[in-house]
Amino acid sequence: KKVLDIMAQNLHKPTRMCIVCRQRFMQKSLIRLQCIEGSLELFTGVGRSFYVCEICVEHKKTPGHLSRQCKSGGSERLLNRLKEIIVQ
Repeated sequence: KKVLDIMAQNLHKPTRMCIVCRQRFMQKSLIRLQCIEGSLELFTGVGRSFYVCEICVEHKKTPGHLSRQCKSGGSERLLNRLKEIIVQ
């Protein structure tokens, strides 16, 4: 029984989808974000979140996807905030 539990832990690696390119990646390799009152933040552990891969940070469609996810119109502001979060 213990051997099976250890094997299951090694096999289970969560994958998540990037909201821009819609490709699946290992959860650890993605940036997990959330919108709090129209502002982009790193995931705080409470509420809904979404993932962006590091490749898509510079993608031309990213601002539109961020504004759709945050239900706000300031796409350039959200993109600038994303870049601030990555630099931290």
